Amino acid sequence: MLKAVIFDMDGLLVDTEKLLQRFWVEAARFYGYPMEKEHVLQIRSMSAKLAGPLLQRIVCEDFDYPKVRLKRLELMNAYIAENGIEKKKGIDELLDYLDTTGLKKAVCTATDDKRTKLYLESIGIYHRFDKHISGNMIENGKPAPDIYLYACEQLGLAPNECIALEDSPNGITSAYDAGCMPIMVPDLSQPDEVTKPKTIAVCESLDKVIDVIKTMI
Repeated sequence: MLKAVIFDMDGLLVDTEKLLQRFWVEAARFYGYPMEKEHVLQIRSMSAKLAGPLLQRIVCEDFDYPKVRLKRLELMNAYIAENGIEKKKGIDELLDYLDTTGLKKAVCTATDDKRTKLYLESIGIYHRFDKHISGNMIENGKPAPDIYLYACEQLGLAPNECIALEDSPNGITSAYDAGCMPIMVPDLSQPDEVTKPKTIAVCESLDKVIDVIKTMI
């Protein structure tokens, strides 16, 4: 029986994936690394200890992940401070619906807890979740299943009682391997032939998830 819905954050609740893509490229090129937008797609929601070696393989072997990441944070934080963050389509409709069902709600993001709170408070929804699980709370980040297993533990539920909403392949893999029921809400890319079979549904926006949930409760 469905008892909870667990949400990714970047690219799903807040429209930050396009900013991450932009500022990863700008930060890398600031240091002379030939990073492209396509490279950023491969590290969405990925833990730093996996993303660093991957970028050394696909961008250049001397890619300094910690240095570029700090520059990316500097650029992105400055942009957000000036322009704010946009919320993704359908959030309010889905949260309002979930409030009528009694299902638990959690956020499960690779972003650290400080920025998670900042981002979600800026769009007025931080208080609407029962739990907030961030990447700095677990040892192995996405695509490992650890963060979803921890989220389910914090909710007091089994993974197969939880839907997981994700926009990226790494997030879908994390949720799937944890035993959750993944639904993909694509942001920068559509599910490929590896990702789609791991999902129970693909929805174009968060409000469309309501129809899927109605069939499960």
